[in-house]
Amino acid sequence: MQTYIAHYSSPVASDARAKGLFEFESESRAGTKGNQRDARLKMLELYGKDAVSWSIVKVERKKATTVACDEQLELDFRAPKLERKRAKKKEWW
Repeated sequence: MQTYIAHYSSPVASDARAKGLFEFESESRAGTKGNQRDARLKMLELYGKDAVSWSIVKVERKKATTVACDEQLELDFRAPKLERKRAKKKEWW
């Protein structure tokens, strides 16, 4: 399952204005109806009846915070590769 971040906001004319974000997990791809449905269900689960009139503005994938390295790191002591020079052309304009 992929972790997503959903941004929500309440209607403009609402007495209790709310705006924020929350995390949820979904098997659906980002931007699909299944993903939106999972976000909506998680929002209702977290905030209850207050969140019925709220709408989900944007859903984005959560970025990995740490880089996982499974193998041992190597040091490279070779000389840097020489950059190839372009061939000189005589161009007469």
